[in-house]
Amino acid sequence: MAKSDVHGIDFCTLGMFIIDEIEFEPPKPPVTNILGGAGTYSALGARIFSTPPRSKGVGWIVDCGSDFPPELRETIAQWHTGCLMRETPYRLTTRGWNGYGANEHRAFRYTTPKLRIDHDSLVNTDLLWAKSFHLICSPLRCIDLVENIVALRNQSLGHAKRPLFIWEPVPDLCTTEELTNCLKALRYVDVVSPNHSELGGFFGRDTNARDHVDYRTIEELCGQWLHSGIGPNKQGSVVVRSGKDGCLVATPSMMKWIPAYHQSAEKVVDPTGGGNGFLGGLSIGLVRGGATPGLQNIEEAAIWGAISASFAIEQVGMPVLSHTARGETWNSVTVEDRLSEFKQRLEKYIQP
Repeated sequence: MAKSDVHGIDFCTLGMFIIDEIEFEPPKPPVTNILGGAGTYSALGARIFSTPPRSKGVGWIVDCGSDFPPELRETIAQWHTGCLMRETPYRLTTRGWNGYGANEHRAFRYTTPKLRIDHDSLVNTDLLWAKSFHLICSPLRCIDLVENIVALRNQSLGHAKRPLFIWEPVPDLCTTEELTNCLKALRYVDVVSPNHSELGGFFGRDTNARDHVDYRTIEELCGQWLHSGIGPNKQGSVVVRSGKDGCLVATPSMMKWIPAYHQSAEKVVDPTGGGNGFLGGLSIGLVRGGATPGLQNIEEAAIWGAISASFAIEQVGMPVLSHTARGETWNSVTVEDRLSEFKQRLEKYIQP
């Protein structure tokens, strides 16, 4: 039996935990001390589809500085995940400022030094044996992380089963100068998931149209990536996240648009973390969704991602987890009900 099966870690993100301060357009007031960071939101996305005891299969790392708020510890504990809390009293917790302007334009900067998570963070932990890994990084760092994670697993277990790698390119390096490195990185991962602007950035192309994304340009660029080859056997997938316009799922044999769950802008209170949450849901969907887990399940996994994202963006910060006679709810809704309702809607969906 593989170690990943023994330890039951379905998902591990190498995204960071950040305490967020969010500043909106006036007159909406700013908020502080919010759970944030790519790691946190992707863990949330995976946790939404992981009721206890499977919630312990959601792995992530939180570096707690000397200023770590007790109320955030309580929230994290309530999720009952496989979170590795590392005490770092010699430093301040990583904090970030988020500023929002028109058309969901987001500005971000760190306000305290960041402590990056890498493969060394997994040594001597169950997280090393996760069935899937979420990486948010540059192309060259992606290659380095995949090679080192695989090497660490093989050192411990001989020829260990290869996990799934889901790569979220870091926005700042989605540029034409990085395209060559990007094409190299694609061969190391199973799923690559930029948003539509980041995809366009690698090619120097604008992927926006007047009232929505440029569907045809996005499809064309995905086709170029697929032709170059994604994954060790060129059987990997592209999932382009396009906000209110949903996502494009593209494989060597299929391209399909899936709409966003929320079709009204009024339902979207704060888009922070929606993309990361999407990828947590997608990763868990790949590992556990449907009768045939794995890349064959990419469409179903993307639907799970859309549901996770929908809960992440309905409020400032994290959705509210409650326990009822029907089981867990997030923002007073069961995940099963939302998923069922969304699938019924998809039966009537017309491709753009």
